[in-house]
Amino acid sequence: MLFWTTLKVALRSLLANKLRSILSMLGIIIGVGAVIAMLAVGAGAQKQVLDHVTALGSNLIMVMPGQPRSGGVRGGSYQTLTVEDAQAILAEVPEVEKASPVARGNGQFKYYNKNKESSIMGVTLTYLGIRNFSIEQGRNFTVSEVEQRVKVAVLGADTAEELFGEDDPIGEQIKIAGVTFKVVGVLKAKGTQGPFSFDDQALVPYTTAMDRILGTDYLSEIDLEIAEDSDQEAVQAAIEDVLRKRHAIRAGQDDDFHVRNMAEMVETATSVTRTFSLLLGSVAAISLVVGGIGIMNIMLVTVTERTREIGIRKAIGAKDRDILVQFLLESILMSALGGVVGVGAGVSVAQVSSLVSGFTAVVEPVSVALALSFAVCVGVFFGFYPARRAAALDPIEALSYE
Repeated sequence: MLFWTTLKVALRSLLANKLRSILSMLGIIIGVGAVIAMLAVGAGAQKQVLDHVTALGSNLIMVMPGQPRSGGVRGGSYQTLTVEDAQAILAEVPEVEKASPVARGNGQFKYYNKNKESSIMGVTLTYLGIRNFSIEQGRNFTVSEVEQRVKVAVLGADTAEELFGEDDPIGEQIKIAGVTFKVVGVLKAKGTQGPFSFDDQALVPYTTAMDRILGTDYLSEIDLEIAEDSDQEAVQAAIEDVLRKRHAIRAGQDDDFHVRNMAEMVETATSVTRTFSLLLGSVAAISLVVGGIGIMNIMLVTVTERTREIGIRKAIGAKDRDILVQFLLESILMSALGGVVGVGAGVSVAQVSSLVSGFTAVVEPVSVALALSFAVCVGVFFGFYPARRAAALDPIEALSYE
């Protein structure tokens, strides 16, 4: 009963000075709202990055040319990856189910009076499955078209729209880097990955790209899809062994290639976005500390104003502990109420930022609980000294205080 009586007294005291209580809570409201909004932005960024990484393809392993060292600095890229390397990996590593050579370049795309610069991706027909692409219109090119170096192209959604608008591109002729290609398909829109857009490109047979456009015998990368339950680290090691043998790389020498698996990319992306979230949350948490200092300041003023009241309470039998609990409850109530209002403010800011920027902020229950807990801890920490000071007042001196 005594606790509830003390709680009622604390509430009555806060309501007696509404404006001062609201201004005291304002720092906590802003702090909690900022923490929740910042953590929501960080969680949204993490989700978006991971979505983009996984959109690259499930169970994907990429083999890319290595970079030679010169004076301790890496520069340029080796030109050592070949179509035969891709075939050897597919034949010698059982866990590899699909392989696609990739020859990448850029070129001018022209269709009558419309033209644009875009990416040229020389691939084989398994590339779509490896990278989780799907056909929106038309078809993919065939094995025979790859073998015969046929000039056919599958356009990204943005490329098709910019060149053809509302017109049907299937069967039309376009020029890619000055070479005439027939459009046989359009990819379903997929979005962007950093500076690269999956929708602003054209897929052509790698044989055609290497022979007729890029004029090279070497690949930009090899994309591999491995079995669902495979150990990616073990498969990566097997791929490295195959390539080191084929490239005659002796023990102790640097590889002239680099192998990356999805687990490595997801871990890197998660680490970066987690650091980003912690940074945002830490910066926002500073305002909570500032709010706590404001509460401490107000509580010290309140103790001074209510010195005679404290003296009367002690004179009629209130213990030091009762006075301590009463003032500590007032501090905690201000922090908790400010925290609850701050949660609403933070969620609202996160939703508004999502609507305005198009960047989806994700409010997680853990971040709400963390912000509220921190707000209450701030109330306890910064309210304890004023409460202890009130409890330590001598009743005789308090009664004679003017």
